[in-house]
Amino acid sequence: MWTLIAGVFMGWAMGGNNAADLIGPVVESKALRFWIAAAVASAFVIIGAMMVGSRGFATYGAIGAQTIISSFIVMLASALTVTLMTVFGLPVSGTQAVVGAIVGVDLLAGGVNVQPLVTILLSWVLTPLGGLVAAYIPYKLITLYPHGFLGHFFTHGRVVHIGLLAVTCYAAYSFGANNVANVTGVYVKSGLLPPFAAALVGSTTLALGILTFSRKVIRTVGSSLVTLDHLSALFVILGEAITLNVYALLGVPVSASQAVVGAVVGIGLVKGVNTINTRALVNILYAWVGTTVIAGALAVGFTYIARLIIT
Repeated sequence: MWTLIAGVFMGWAMGGNNAADLIGPVVESKALRFWIAAAVASAFVIIGAMMVGSRGFATYGAIGAQTIISSFIVMLASALTVTLMTVFGLPVSGTQAVVGAIVGVDLLAGGVNVQPLVTILLSWVLTPLGGLVAAYIPYKLITLYPHGFLGHFFTHGRVVHIGLLAVTCYAAYSFGANNVANVTGVYVKSGLLPPFAAALVGSTTLALGILTFSRKVIRTVGSSLVTLDHLSALFVILGEAITLNVYALLGVPVSASQAVVGAVVGIGLVKGVNTINTRALVNILYAWVGTTVIAGALAVGFTYIARLIIT
């Protein structure tokens, strides 16, 4: 069971990084206090993982075979990469870290199953686009008809605050359902954990990361990319939640960071392109590419070290 140490590390690191995607907009827009938002998100992450999270385990398992040692290496490489990005305040994809690490390990082991890998790679393009569209359309409609029924309804202060709490719960549920496979999927494939236990361990560590290691990245998503008010924060989280939920039902683990950044950019397009901090956006895009490369390189290095020790 020692290999689970790396999985716990990854869950904590990923929860800390991706908490920004769940509660960054509501915290930085001052709609909810950090501890209230974090507690609510943590609870619903666990609920989502336990109810739907097992669907994503099969997708990772199809990329390549896993052993107890390779599972440890994949999780350790992914966790170190996500932790590094969190220290720099960059929201990154746990999915990209895990896939990069799995590919690095499996290339040395003899090959990668390309078909499920193509599905995941395609989702990396469609996820931010999905978040963008899901946030852009309803927010655009509200701004086009501010004096219509929906405009009056969604600009009422109490409605917005209740809506923010509701979509935060929905986003956390969708995140747990979609991303718990990033934490413990390799352990299901290696036979170390059954799906129920994997969902429980993975979601609990994600929740712990949200509560303890998330403040720095929250500022990047919540205010650095596009300045959000309460109403725009609501539609950012809604766009992210819808995108994650769709992929969770399809059993394809995708990036909460990609979904929320796409949604934030969608809001920025409604407000005007000049409201988008292009430097922050470029830094995030570089971090997404770097996450996969760094995790893969670390996994290759750790695999060589493990072979030297074992032989």
